[in-house]
Amino acid sequence: MGERGPIEGEFKELNSENNSSNNNNNKFVKKVAIISLVAGLLGGGVAVGAYNWYESRNVTSNNSLGATKTSNIKVDVSSQTTKAFKSVKNAVVSVEAYSSSSATNSIDALFGNSAKGETATSTSEGSGVIYKKTGNTAFIVTNNHVISGSNKIEIILASGKKVSATEVGHDAVSDLAVLKINAKDVKQVASFGDSDNIQVGETALAIGSPLGSQYATSLTEGIISAKKRTIDVTDSSGNATGQATVIQTDAAINPGNSGGPLINLAGQVIGINSMKLSSTGTSSYGSDSTSVEGMGFAIPSNEVVKIINQLVKNGKVSRPALGIAAVDLSNISSSDQSSVLKLPSNVTEGVVVASVESNSPVKNTDIKKYDVITKIDGKTVSDVATLKEVLYKHKLGDTISIEYYHEGNKKTADVKLTLEANDSNTTSASNEN
Repeated sequence: MGERGPIEGEFKELNSENNSSNNNNNKFVKKVAIISLVAGLLGGGVAVGAYNWYESRNVTSNNSLGATKTSNIKVDVSSQTTKAFKSVKNAVVSVEAYSSSSATNSIDALFGNSAKGETATSTSEGSGVIYKKTGNTAFIVTNNHVISGSNKIEIILASGKKVSATEVGHDAVSDLAVLKINAKDVKQVASFGDSDNIQVGETALAIGSPLGSQYATSLTEGIISAKKRTIDVTDSSGNATGQATVIQTDAAINPGNSGGPLINLAGQVIGINSMKLSSTGTSSYGSDSTSVEGMGFAIPSNEVVKIINQLVKNGKVSRPALGIAAVDLSNISSSDQSSVLKLPSNVTEGVVVASVESNSPVKNTDIKKYDVITKIDGKTVSDVATLKEVLYKHKLGDTISIEYYHEGNKKTADVKLTLEANDSNTTSASNEN
């Protein structure tokens, strides 16, 4: 027991040798550790690189790992905008107007032929809104310029079904028209809001068929930019026919939106989209027009209701006429204003009477050719457009006071409006009034 075995002795001798050279061994261990760390990093880099290379070689054999799926989380995106849109979208329609009388059905129009071999040409496409359903009849309001010149009109409902429409009446001055269709497939009717109650800055939504029925029921959003904006109205020949007071909005309105509704967040129709300003004419550089964005206009709902009720009742809107042909004073040279019209130098605005019709209500007054009308009921008449604007605020049977100059002398005359205006003297270039 007291003797040491060979193994135990060798162990103690090894241990003794380790203890005697401990300091040198510690330095050696540190060097070995540093070298091992560097080698490990390099070796790790090689190992990672090798692993990535190995994985890249196996990408094509593991396509199933790239499968994914949609989330089952439901996001509630319902807003007042979507609610307003849903409350009226099925009442918005596309309007297609055709000029050919030869096409007898939609198939003829589709293939561009008819029984007589003539082409059924679509004169225009626009939008409309169903505003009333009574029995078997539904009424649609649209723009007059959408259907003007056509003798066949078809309506594409929100469901995509196409039905024939009949014109109830149109009004070139306000650019409104009323159509009617069979109410069988009508599921929704829009209501009118009070356009006097809208506010600048409130949200406005435009719905229609921009660029045609393939984009039917398109929704655009904007704000009310101005409640009452007065703009000049021209006919198809570019002649001024008067002025209109409209709602201005920056909601996108494009060709095809004409006749569609402008609605508020309650889903009420506050206007009928009628036009947009796309350029300001020739620029100061003399060649290119200035591009304009976000300036659309809609006929206020209060005006729309007044006009379409007359169209439904009478098929037309009755407006008075003076029964005269007139030109703007600004078109007369200053020398002729002095020598022929004998106007005082301070009279710079008005309309010059070119002729008086035999049935004109001014026949019983002293108003003659070359007289210059400057005011009606105290309101300044600066040109033919404003003359019509002031005149159209009256109705048949009203008596108005006309201020005019005859051979340089200012006079007044009371005139009873007994002559009714018609399309020829409200929209043509004849300047009859």
